[in-house]
Amino acid sequence: MSEIFKGIPEIKYEGPKSKNELAFKFYDADRVILGKKMSEHLPFAMAWWHNLCANGVDMFGRGTADKSFGAVPGTMEHAKAKVDAGFEFMKKMGIKYFCFHDVDLVPEADDIKETNRRLDEVTDYMLVKMKETGIKCLWGTANMFGNPRFMNGAGSTNSADVYAFAAAQVKKALELTVKLGGRGYVFWGGREGYETLLNTDVKFEQENIAYLMRMAVDYGRSIGFKGDFYIEPKPREPMTHQYDFDAATAAGFLRAHGLDKDFKLNIEANHATLAGHTFEHELRIAAINGMLGSIDANQGNPMLGWDTDCFPWDVVTATKAMYEIIKGGGLTGGFNFDAKTRRPSNTYADMFKGYILGMDTFALGLIKAAEIIEDGRLDKFVEERYSSFGSGIGKKIADRKTSLSELADYAAKLGKPELPGSGNEEGLEEIVNQILYS
Repeated sequence: MSEIFKGIPEIKYEGPKSKNELAFKFYDADRVILGKKMSEHLPFAMAWWHNLCANGVDMFGRGTADKSFGAVPGTMEHAKAKVDAGFEFMKKMGIKYFCFHDVDLVPEADDIKETNRRLDEVTDYMLVKMKETGIKCLWGTANMFGNPRFMNGAGSTNSADVYAFAAAQVKKALELTVKLGGRGYVFWGGREGYETLLNTDVKFEQENIAYLMRMAVDYGRSIGFKGDFYIEPKPREPMTHQYDFDAATAAGFLRAHGLDKDFKLNIEANHATLAGHTFEHELRIAAINGMLGSIDANQGNPMLGWDTDCFPWDVVTATKAMYEIIKGGGLTGGFNFDAKTRRPSNTYADMFKGYILGMDTFALGLIKAAEIIEDGRLDKFVEERYSSFGSGIGKKIADRKTSLSELADYAAKLGKPELPGSGNEEGLEEIVNQILYS
């Protein structure tokens, strides 16, 4: 196989003072942070769809980037060329994982039997590359939103035939995930929602979605899948009302349908923005529900109201995200770059620079989050802020050993409580700034 990314070397760590655009400034894979190598804290993954498939097309114009990799798009030769390109890219970047949708890998045929045959062929080829390079699959999923048949959703569709087709895609995608040794399987509910209540049975649709997920768990376990299943919360877009709006909604859905033992959440930064939350908020909600699973690492443009999937560059957000991940016990999955270069960034070098930016951003976020934790002032403040629950009536509340009547009697004797004390938000943000920039 000839080299695809000619002139681009393996990307090395050169340190913060390097002026080399094709080098890491902060991501030093072997550097130990809080007792673990940086590469262990940050298991990065390449998104097959954006990096190898997205050519810059948008709703206003044709593509600007050549992702043919020397083959004719829409052919099995092209599918294998993407495999060659992907593994060369990951090897040069030092990335150990990839993520995929089924139709990212091969052109979809008119007959699902032919599509599945193509998937078998290309994944056989991928296994050879995986053995050669040691690169692994982080998670797989089925694209149940792109084809017109999914115009009303997959699990939430009004068509039993479409529902059955979605189940067939999930079955095959699970088989491929097991074949490739994937650590997780994601339900990205891209159209699991509705446009108007006037034509929608919400309860029936949600129950059907849950049934599809339960069947997936049962089948996955039966064929040896031992990893986590994930829901990826996503609000508004593309459906006006998405059933998986945010982490809290998704966690409630999983518990309501008895799926919480098998499912965790795959949190995407850009989706948090669309839901009106911060990235760190969604991570905290996932963690306190025992569902902190995996990350789609990107960021949105707050001036635009859709899913822009930019490579992350905001170190403040990355620091607060890594703080939540470390405090939450870490991920069972990893950091998949569900991000794409901007439309004018259309060269092969730009593909590498996008990943360098994202990996360096999270590496610096990890470094600074560890410094915040080691500094200890935030933890100390939070502990002191809730100290009234450490003794007396507060401890009885915390231990769940009181009653409304006892609390009412206590309040009557108290007369009037004092104000609960300063939240010190500005002071705490100053501590974060001090650690970030000093």
